[in-house]
Amino acid sequence: MLLWIGPYSPKVQWTATAALVIVWLSFLAALRSHITRPMNTISNLLAAVRVGDYSMRGQKPDPNDALGLVIWEINQIGEVLREQRLGAMEASALLRRVMGEIDVAVFLFDGEGQLSLSNRAGQRLLDRPARDLHGCSAEQLGLAECLDGDERRTVELDAPGRTGRYALSRVSIHQGGVAHELVVLSDVGEALREEERQAWKRLVRVLSHEINNSLAPINSIADALFARVDRGNLQSDDMEDLQAGLDIVRSRSASLARFMKAYAQLAKLPPPTRAQVHVADWIERISHLEARLPISVKPGPEVTIPGDCDQLDQLLINLVKNAVDAAMETGGTVDLGWRVRERTIEVFVEDGGPGLTDTANLFVPFFTTKKEGTGIGLALSRQIAEAHQGRLTLENRPDGPGCVARLQLPLAG
Repeated sequence: MLLWIGPYSPKVQWTATAALVIVWLSFLAALRSHITRPMNTISNLLAAVRVGDYSMRGQKPDPNDALGLVIWEINQIGEVLREQRLGAMEASALLRRVMGEIDVAVFLFDGEGQLSLSNRAGQRLLDRPARDLHGCSAEQLGLAECLDGDERRTVELDAPGRTGRYALSRVSIHQGGVAHELVVLSDVGEALREEERQAWKRLVRVLSHEINNSLAPINSIADALFARVDRGNLQSDDMEDLQAGLDIVRSRSASLARFMKAYAQLAKLPPPTRAQVHVADWIERISHLEARLPISVKPGPEVTIPGDCDQLDQLLINLVKNAVDAAMETGGTVDLGWRVRERTIEVFVEDGGPGLTDTANLFVPFFTTKKEGTGIGLALSRQIAEAHQGRLTLENRPDGPGCVARLQLPLAG
């Protein structure tokens, strides 16, 4: 203003004015370059982050400049978010792969009870593709009972793809602020059937072995005896051979009968009829039943346990009998006693015998190392213990030769 009202010529005034305008425009250009453009860059970067585009970057940010430092930080945030997104995508792909490969049916129901997610095992169970399942209600899919009742239980399903028993596990989760129900169904029937097949195979092997061991000599002796009889004119020596052969047939037949009786005893053990059993009286009574060797009874606390008196007697008789058999081989002793451990009672039978050489097959039915044994005593004893929610173990004694049998049973109440 002073330039125009001062004593300056018009040429000077116009020249100075033009110079000022050029300086001002240059200042505005510099301001735009250093402030407005970086601010636009920051705005574009933040907009990209907002919409989930983490690939945009500000070019050549100057860390020494305040706005350049902001752009540099936004670039770093974008890189971190991009790596996190890649990690989430990889984890999601892995989860989808695992869900697709596992042989467990997985279903996710939304808050309205409609299916929003299922894996391949679930689609096989319902015998329908995913596009036909998603959006259907639990009632339409026949899975309504899976959303009610206990969260962990066994259910019977009559599904289009497979019918059987399934272990149900249900958990509530939240996604996007909405409650969902995750249902997992595992086919336990198939595992049980496989175990049943294996059990039948083992049983057939045992039965075949025992029956063949008896039938082979019976058939051989019978053929020889028939040959003697067919020749006629039996002499005294022939009569002796005939008598010996008949004795073998009778012995093997009796052995086979004992085996079948032992098998029936193991297979038909009834559930225990519970009553209060006074432990001291029970131990004392069983100790007096063994006459071959004195049983040393170590007294314990006065307690009672719920149990079937007859079955518990049979269990303890088997343990004491085995202990006496072992002790008589070495001239050792047998100790019988009990102690209380927390909420259980432990009955122990210790012998001074040679100890155990094969612990892997102790409780295998019909396995025995005794010449006249049936291999049923320990298997039956463990079955009785487990029927009473107890536990039976045998191991070599750590304090000397012999072994110790420990029976753990819950206390009354």
